[in-house]
Amino acid sequence: MKHRGPDGICIETMQDITFAFARLAIIDLSSNGMQPMFSDDKNVCIVFNGEIYKYENLKKELEKKYCFRSKTDTEVLLYAYMEYGDSFIDKIDGMFAIAIYDRRREKIKLFRDRVGIKPLYYYVQGREFGFSSELKGLINMLGDQKLEIDKTAIYDFLTYIYIPEPKSLYKRIYKLEPGYYLTYDVRKSRIERKGAYWHLKVSTREGKKKNSDTAKYELRKRIKDAVEAQLIADVTVGTLLSGGVDSGIVTFECHRMNAQIGTFSMGFEDPAYDELKYARRLVKEWDLKNYEGRFKRQTYRQLLENMKLWFDEPFADDSAFPTYEVLRLAKKNGVTVLLTGDGGDEVFGGYDVADVLYKKRGINLRAVSDMYEDVVRNHVMYRSVCDSVCLDGAAFFAWKRHRMMHSEKKRYAELLGIPKDYDDYWFIRKHYHKELPPVTRAQIIDFHTFLPAVLNKVDRTSMALSLEVRVPLLDRDVIEYSFSLPQEVRCPGHMKKELLKRAYPEIPYSIRYRKKQGFSIPYEYISTRGTPCETILHEMWTEVLRK
Repeated sequence: MKHRGPDGICIETMQDITFAFARLAIIDLSSNGMQPMFSDDKNVCIVFNGEIYKYENLKKELEKKYCFRSKTDTEVLLYAYMEYGDSFIDKIDGMFAIAIYDRRREKIKLFRDRVGIKPLYYYVQGREFGFSSELKGLINMLGDQKLEIDKTAIYDFLTYIYIPEPKSLYKRIYKLEPGYYLTYDVRKSRIERKGAYWHLKVSTREGKKKNSDTAKYELRKRIKDAVEAQLIADVTVGTLLSGGVDSGIVTFECHRMNAQIGTFSMGFEDPAYDELKYARRLVKEWDLKNYEGRFKRQTYRQLLENMKLWFDEPFADDSAFPTYEVLRLAKKNGVTVLLTGDGGDEVFGGYDVADVLYKKRGINLRAVSDMYEDVVRNHVMYRSVCDSVCLDGAAFFAWKRHRMMHSEKKRYAELLGIPKDYDDYWFIRKHYHKELPPVTRAQIIDFHTFLPAVLNKVDRTSMALSLEVRVPLLDRDVIEYSFSLPQEVRCPGHMKKELLKRAYPEIPYSIRYRKKQGFSIPYEYISTRGTPCETILHEMWTEVLRK
């Protein structure tokens, strides 16, 4: 785990409980910031990965009663828990995986941030309980003799390009869901409670077209406040600049607050995938200090094996490779913290899936039989037309997002022993809300089922380089404000991210309204075995299939 924290390791044992921490020093670089951190009476211990933003007011309140020894957010969390108990979580915002051992009550408590920016795995088997920021921490703790493959997790990977929470590759090892807490009773050797502490309130209204000046002002204020809070660090901070709207807005706000901030961009040899010309326009317009790199075909082959090292379980988002390269470029130039525009599409409605669902409203959706899928799966044109009309909502969304349908996975289902009545789309169905307007409905699904893959990718590739990535567009106030708006205010005229685009006229029109371009590598770089999922599965996880 040292890659996540190269600035020191500390291990503390309390009876038969051990907390361990590898530190990446960001705020208060002195030894006072080291964890595990204890209360004065040694009855409460905390380890914490991530950052808490805008915690100064909470600290001022706590200083009336508690004596602080550091400038860290960790110590604020410690005393906030001692003062408010579990409800301390309602008073904070940020990206975090928190573990607290309360010796007074003999409880271990886990908390994961509202969106799932920071990972948190846990293992439970009777008196044995463990947690870690990455799967490899628990794998090494348990050893091979206690690891049993969850074959439904591998099958889910083919649908989602990653293994959705709460599952992991192994039975009895789970991911704590975003916005969830868990309490383990040490005395009784069992999980006492687990549940959500945050419920995103979403407007069910479609709304009518109207002047959005107030909404634009309110949104800009929230984004500015989020960026300002996330620029705070005792190390060098930079931004990622792709040439798109979201990263452009974050960079614009950063540059207004710090004109010397460095920006980092990654291009491709294939001009169809290269966005550097758009990034360069913003660099010229705002006089930015930008660093550029180019992703080459041979880089993909060199990095492919790293997927296993980074993720510990099947993962097939090929944008992980250029993401790693642009992060490495930043690290080489002395940056430890980066701000990105991740989350803008999910929070403000930027994907084509929403557009298709909007056009489909009013159609009576029904499930497509396996026979129908077998007929059309090799005829892309027919599939595009027929599936968009006939699939039920969850199945349609899975097809539109990842294009690997139930019939295409039949051979894997047989190989893995998946029951015939297994619901391939359980994770999408869990977040599919028919009562929502079509664009909002698609956003919520993406927010809960696609965004985790993005955040997983960024966390693993950045922390592999001992680099912290922050996401201002996923600030709690920004998210809650956007989803509180009627669909027509957020996406007036059903135009993607229209409110966000109107709020920032400083971004050139040609960039705000150009066709969306993902940060994916050219398809011909990938093995010809089939989909990226199949490539990853065959080239890196053949031993899993053998088991």
